Amino acid sequence: MDEFFDIPTLIVIGVAILVLLRLRQVLGTRVGHERPPVEQNKAEPAPETKAAADIVTLRPRPQDAARVDEEVRQRKLAAEIEQFAAGDKELADGFNAIVAADPTFSPKTFLEGAKAAYEMVLTAFAQGDRKTLKNLLEKDVYDGFEHAMSGREGRGEKVDFTFVGLPKVDISHAAIDRRNALVTVQFHAEVVSVTHAKDGSVVDGTADQIKTIADEWTFARNPKSRDPNWKLVATNQLE
Repeated sequence: MDEFFDIPTLIVIGVAILVLLRLRQVLGTRVGHERPPVEQNKAEPAPETKAAADIVTLRPRPQDAARVDEEVRQRKLAAEIEQFAAGDKELADGFNAIVAADPTFSPKTFLEGAKAAYEMVLTAFAQGDRKTLKNLLEKDVYDGFEHAMSGREGRGEKVDFTFVGLPKVDISHAAIDRRNALVTVQFHAEVVSVTHAKDGSVVDGTADQIKTIADEWTFARNPKSRDPNWKLVATNQLE
């Protein structure tokens, strides 16, 4: 019996008891009602998760985003009209009247199209390209171009034409006239144009010289039409 309770054995038993007491203090005890730590974490989301959820609910609704986009577009269009009107109230009023009839109208976009049309018409006229001209000109204007081309062809004349550029282009007038929107543009162009007679001699122009020409053209379009293209309805050569 004394051998069983020798000093080393007692020391080991004492250490074991101290370890068990320390574990009890650190881990505590469960009585069967506490939720496990993982479940407690699930029940209470972290602050970051709450913040993320709040951010998602604050996203603008589609109709709100569309309204904001439209307001931005309207502000940009107003600034564009002010820029192209350059202080001309009558011209600004004309732009606004066209926009009221056709919300897709933009002075900047229109002018880019008008410059392209001007080059196409001059080039087609020099080449006798009637198909292109019919697509771009109103009938009365086309008839005038057709008469000039027929006379040139009857005399056996040919034109060598090169479009160099447009150093200056301005919108001078804009309005709604009855059912059509009308926009008048002044073009100052640089071209090289030489007309040769039937025998090859030069009738007009110089091959190695750039010539400046100035025209005032009026374009028209029905705002209610599905056709987005504008047609040339009047021409006037400026001095």
